[in-house]
Amino acid sequence: MTISERIFELLDKRGMSQKEFSEKTGIAQSSISDWKRKKTNPVSEKILIICNVLDVTPYELLGGTDGVGSRSNPSDMILIDKNSEYGSAVMDFLALDKGNQGRLLGYLKALTEMRQDS
Repeated sequence: MTISERIFELLDKRGMSQKEFSEKTGIAQSSISDWKRKKTNPVSEKILIICNVLDVTPYELLGGTDGVGSRSNPSDMILIDKNSEYGSAVMDFLALDKGNQGRLLGYLKALTEMRQDS
């Protein structure tokens, strides 16, 4: 199944129209129609936006799986929407100087150890 076919399947499952999808993603309706009519796929820059709107992981959209299982190697990457609470925390962390980043990591490690001890 192609990416665009998965998108239309997910739209059907969610009862979302192409117009609503266009409004939520900022992708032109003509582009979305082209995916269906010309059997093309969205540009890579839009994948995370599409995933966010359809509430799926990139693994689910791109591969049709949830990325979990015994047949593949676990990923060393985590994708976080930078506009989410977690994404905001990561952006704040990256804005700190190296010294404060180190202190924050030390504090996080201490909290984790406290949780494990209780």
